Amino acid sequence: MNRKIQVLGLGAGDINQLPLGVYKKLTDTENTIYVRTLDHPVVKTLEREGVKFESYDKVYEAQDQFADVYQSIVDDLLEKAKQSTIIYAVPGHPMLAEKTVQLLLEQNEITVEVSGGQSYLDALFTTLKIDPIDGFQFVDGTSFERSQLEFRQHIVFCQVYDRFIASEVKLALLEDLPPDYQVTIVEAAGSKQEKVTTVPLEELDHSLEISNLTSVYIPPVKANHLNHKFARLREVIAQLRGPNGCPWDQAQTHETLREYAIEEVYELIDAIDEQDDEGIVEELGDILLQVMLHSQIGEDNGYFMIDDVIQSITDKMIHRHPHVFSDTTVDSVDDVYQNWDKLKQEEKGDTRKSVLDGVPKSLSALARAAKLQHKAAKVGFEWDSVDGVWEKFAEELEEVKEAIKEKETDKIESELGDLLFVLANLSRYYKINPEIALNRTNQKFISRFSYIEAKLEQLGKNISEASLEEMDNYWNKAKGNE
Repeated sequence: MNRKIQVLGLGAGDINQLPLGVYKKLTDTENTIYVRTLDHPVVKTLEREGVKFESYDKVYEAQDQFADVYQSIVDDLLEKAKQSTIIYAVPGHPMLAEKTVQLLLEQNEITVEVSGGQSYLDALFTTLKIDPIDGFQFVDGTSFERSQLEFRQHIVFCQVYDRFIASEVKLALLEDLPPDYQVTIVEAAGSKQEKVTTVPLEELDHSLEISNLTSVYIPPVKANHLNHKFARLREVIAQLRGPNGCPWDQAQTHETLREYAIEEVYELIDAIDEQDDEGIVEELGDILLQVMLHSQIGEDNGYFMIDDVIQSITDKMIHRHPHVFSDTTVDSVDDVYQNWDKLKQEEKGDTRKSVLDGVPKSLSALARAAKLQHKAAKVGFEWDSVDGVWEKFAEELEEVKEAIKEKETDKIESELGDLLFVLANLSRYYKINPEIALNRTNQKFISRFSYIEAKLEQLGKNISEASLEEMDNYWNKAKGNE
């Protein structure tokens, strides 16, 4: 015998809004009707008329996660339906924000029929006086991601059953909206018990009555509240480059922006070295500005846009991390490096003429030296141990001294270059970035020399008048203070 589950919607309001056909199905049966919750005006009215209900309210108390609640309800309904056809009634319309109904429809064991039930959205739109054609987002308050929210549209949170959920919604919204942003709480939309209250966002979970029929409405947010959103940044850059934008931004090309990209990266490194979090935020913003400007130039010229940039790096990260996004297994960081290089070579194809291809020509000489030696080492072109590098360093140092004795400028330059190249290799062996190491020393020199200048200034002396002995004395004091 074919058993089935008849799913009926109880509507959004009281018994007067219930369709006649649904009312008859609910009252013509002598069997118990299963309901997700008793907290609905139609259920209370029908109980007085003698209709028997069995609710799953107790399941909410037994489970910690809503996903577990819904699955438990569905499992129980399917078990009961194996014995006889049953009726399962839910608030509102069965196909609107009813996870249990979706789970029932996904299974193939028991036939499921869905009918009746007025959606409360029509009443909600009327109450709020909004037109969803302007953009509307319907969000489950028990299960949503902040990144899903489109704040320029009308947003309605349903399933705001209690103050705990209201608090979770509030905390998520406070990440993007000011505490005094006005939100509207609608209770029992379209029914005689309808209640509409507008409060500051920070008071959303305070002393309001929240129930199974509660919805929270977030009006569209103006652009000035969304300056922290990527879409807003994109609009700003497009406007700067647009017809009524800034002459400087309009005049920029990929070529004119090159120097700024290098400059911003070094300013970021300075902020990192100084452990300046606010500075890091600012400098990362400046680097992001470079990305956005180059992308907008590409879009203006019709070649590429920021979407292409984002897709490129997203595809690359997924492809180069098969141990995260696929079924590849790694046991160590070295395995990750090996996979990365192999996958990178696959992406680039076999067009490489040399192992050393791909090292940017615009890198500083010291950084480029380290990168070249790193690539060569990957194919085995390196000393068996760091001792060989130290021997090479001593050899190159002697050659520098010899060139200095011979007073041959060209040879001195060449031998000093060889010595610096070996130093870059030494840095690689000890896993030190030579560029960062030298930059730290530069900053150290600036700090100590500034100390000398300050001390001499306190004595009323110009640094050009000080003796080397005086300056060296203050240098050592500055060094001791570190």
